[in-house]
Amino acid sequence: MTAPASTGNEFDHGLLGHRCWLELPNGERIELPVERWGQASDGDDVLLDACTGPTLDIGCGPGRLTAALAERGVVALGVDSSHTAVRLTRRRGGSALHRNVFDHIPGEGRWRHVLLADGNIGIGGDPTVLLRRAAELIAADGDVLVELDPPGGGLRHERVRLRPGHADVAWFTWAWVGADAIAEVANRAGLHVDRTTQHGHRWFARLEKP
Repeated sequence: MTAPASTGNEFDHGLLGHRCWLELPNGERIELPVERWGQASDGDDVLLDACTGPTLDIGCGPGRLTAALAERGVVALGVDSSHTAVRLTRRRGGSALHRNVFDHIPGEGRWRHVLLADGNIGIGGDPTVLLRRAAELIAADGDVLVELDPPGGGLRHERVRLRPGHADVAWFTWAWVGADAIAEVANRAGLHVDRTTQHGHRWFARLEKP
């Protein structure tokens, strides 16, 4: 998971496998699953098996999914705003681009799949805007594969900052989308929920153009 407004050493701390969390203005801490970012995790196959053609992995982090797809012979490109994430992805044998997803992306409008795993639906703090961008990136028959929070959480926006980090580290907006809220969010972005899937404690949805 990569926060576009905070890509310095405090985020690299988590990418490199060290304990890291999001801090809310009220002091609440949300632990980030850094142990999952760098290695195969139960449930990953739900996403990997669904990717049968060129795949864009938005917020690829250390590249476990991008590299796994490459090993399967699937053309895959990771995109991340962290230099460390891109370096780690390439080290694993995946292809990655240091880029904000709202900037120009190679193959716009031709990707078969776009991945938003590990909470990356929250990038930018507005899931509707992010999904509209994803819809621009996929082909007419493409899809967006999204990892969600469990049902019951709805749609949540919060100002957060990454910890540990410097005292003056920038605050940014993050969002969480529960499986019970994805249909409404997708519809506002011009997408349709084809299906939702649960695997253990992880929830996923496949979104497509109407």
